Amino acid sequence: MLGLMMDDQLTITSLMHHAKSIYSDSTIVSITHDHDRFRYTFRECFDRAAQLANAMKKLGVGEGEMLATLAWNDHRHMEVYYAACCAGNICHTINPRLFPEQLTYIINHAEDKWVFVDPMFVPLLESMVDDISNVAGFIVLCDLDTMPETTLPNALCYEGLISAESSEFEWPDLDENTACSLCYTSGTTGNPKGVLYSHRALVLQ
Repeated sequence: MLGLMMDDQLTITSLMHHAKSIYSDSTIVSITHDHDRFRYTFRECFDRAAQLANAMKKLGVGEGEMLATLAWNDHRHMEVYYAACCAGNICHTINPRLFPEQLTYIINHAEDKWVFVDPMFVPLLESMVDDISNVAGFIVLCDLDTMPETTLPNALCYEGLISAESSEFEWPDLDENTACSLCYTSGTTGNPKGVLYSHRALVLQ
């Protein structure tokens, strides 16, 4: 016999819906390269995550595909994380402190489809891009005024990408064991090793 009380899937999506319902007007404070103190609400954060999910769908990103981030922890990075995980993609957070050779290896090994990058790491990716395969393009985490000139192929501005998109998105019903996050080890023998997390694993952390 199974107990069915509170039988719910433990997903990142459930956390997002809970936060938007209970803490909708609570303030998030973020420090970025272009804002000393950026403030907005959880509602605005998740609305923008939905805008990004719509944009990525238009770019042809399907469920289960890898979306990498080479970025510091700020509000845009959080939006990418929720958009990717809740849309059924896998958010591959890359450690910018690794050596370029290691970064090239893990981007290729993970078969990342798109790479979200802080402006300060654009030169680093430019130095590696000839050795990177499978990546369809790069999305620079900035607004149009601070978009750097770059030789990265198919480079898009984050704010320009999401600005015209709807803040409504039909988030898929995901099984809690669906993969949602990928990290690679550091300080290991040989190449970094990929560690794949499920929604359930992250909710229970």
